[in-house]
Amino acid sequence: MTHGFETLAIHAGQDPEARTGAVVPPIFQTSTFAQDAVGAPRLGYEYARSGNPTRDALQECLAATEGGRRAFTFASGLAAEDTLLRAVLRPGDHVIIPNDAYGGTFRLFAKVAEQWGVSWSAVDITDVDVVRTAMSPHTRMIWVETPTNPLLSIADIATLGAVAHEREALLVVDNTFASPYLQQPLALGADVVVHSTTKYLGGHSDVVGGALVVNDPELSEQIGFHQNAMGAINGPFDAWLTLRGIKTLGVRMDRHCDNAERIAEFLTRQSAVAQVIYPGLESHPGHDVAAKQMRRYGGMISFRAAGGPEAAERICNRTKLFILAESLGGVESLIEHPGRMTHASAAGSPLEVPADLVRLSVGIETVDDLLADLEAALS
Repeated sequence: MTHGFETLAIHAGQDPEARTGAVVPPIFQTSTFAQDAVGAPRLGYEYARSGNPTRDALQECLAATEGGRRAFTFASGLAAEDTLLRAVLRPGDHVIIPNDAYGGTFRLFAKVAEQWGVSWSAVDITDVDVVRTAMSPHTRMIWVETPTNPLLSIADIATLGAVAHEREALLVVDNTFASPYLQQPLALGADVVVHSTTKYLGGHSDVVGGALVVNDPELSEQIGFHQNAMGAINGPFDAWLTLRGIKTLGVRMDRHCDNAERIAEFLTRQSAVAQVIYPGLESHPGHDVAAKQMRRYGGMISFRAAGGPEAAERICNRTKLFILAESLGGVESLIEHPGRMTHASAAGSPLEVPADLVRLSVGIETVDDLLADLEAALS
């Protein structure tokens, strides 16, 4: 029987605990497990880095909600990304990344993977011909975010998957901004889905984590080996918090989208705003692709201040309900200046973001209160 998304989010990997009947899976806060005999670990559990029932519950739930066979969770989104790169790339390989990627991802490629002998090219991933031209015989991976962070560009997952597979490369999709509720890249042809579970999946700004979701058994084995060998796993309490967050992902995302649509439309009418960037607007160049592959358009909005960089910073400093903070995807609304905050590591690179850019993570508060807060900050 096929279940709906919200049912999977609440039940996948989360049967009542066998001994007591506890409806919520327990937090197995232990570093090791008693074995029934030498070489005979009970239910396969021997050491918490290698396996923990709470983490396994989260991994099963994530795989189900993304439509994947296996999921692997980590201490952070970047820990998940690094593990994937070590698992599938070798010195001499080449990767294509977005020219407006998340600053931490850029730093990982430019400052870590490059030192290991992996080369990369930052290109406009919305233009399939540009991506195809940038590929070389050594290209092993096309890495995309869709929507991208922070310029909310939209990549055509199905088309890029076909391009990657023509050259025997992998398509990796960072699905953090959309969440599995709004978009399921594996069904569209992606090979690996990446998440910072810190964001919408956790949903409450109280836990840091990351995940990889895959279908291919051989790739699963590679990632599983590296997850254990490198050891960047999340702890059981972090796994439990993330699992709790996923239960309400569907209803939260609907409210995030409701609020973001209202706010994006409001911002288009403000003289203090030069440009509004939101995939739900018909003026967005990726709107048609987003409509094809996403359920709705998400809770992230970026805009450029008409008064330039100083005006952008002033707006960020003046909001009250929109909290000035990095990160995104929590129930509370956040505002930030990417150029000086989340994307400072990209300064001076091809991925440098406009200095007049403001990024909003629209929360689930009463939307009229959020609109009043922005109106006051913009005036």
